[in-house]
Amino acid sequence: MDEESKRKKEEKKKRRKEKRKETRAEFKKFIFRGNIVDLAVAVAVGSAFTAIVNSFVKDIIGGLMGFFIGDMNLEDLEVKLGEGASIRYGAFLQSIIYFLIVATTMFIVIRIIARVKAMLEKLEKKEVEEVKEVKKEVKVDSDEVVLLREIRDLLKDNKSE
Repeated sequence: MDEESKRKKEEKKKRRKEKRKETRAEFKKFIFRGNIVDLAVAVAVGSAFTAIVNSFVKDIIGGLMGFFIGDMNLEDLEVKLGEGASIRYGAFLQSIIYFLIVATTMFIVIRIIARVKAMLEKLEKKEVEEVKEVKKEVKVDSDEVVLLREIRDLLKDNKSE
């Protein structure tokens, strides 16, 4: 290998190394942006909330449906098309019902959260207004004003003596 080929190979190797370094720096910047961390937290909370909703639907709503409908399992409903072929529309209906229950549950939870948030904001706004009113009523003098008043009072006392 001649000297020119070695130099080109080294330059190419150096460019790849710099490119990897730039890519790592860009990735690090991307990962530590606030949005990515917020998204990761949202995914974790969403997963935990999914477990709660699944349990609610399966254990509570499913139990209530079993009580009212009876021992009927929608997933077993199907239309036979011939030998070994069937359309399991019951499983599809079960999925639709499950989706509607989850969507309704999510709607109710989000609605409750929005109402609580609005109430908290209203309380906070009311407290801020009350603090402003109290500040208007109670006028607090600065240290200099208090000191000047004391000097004035002492001078008055000295004149009256």
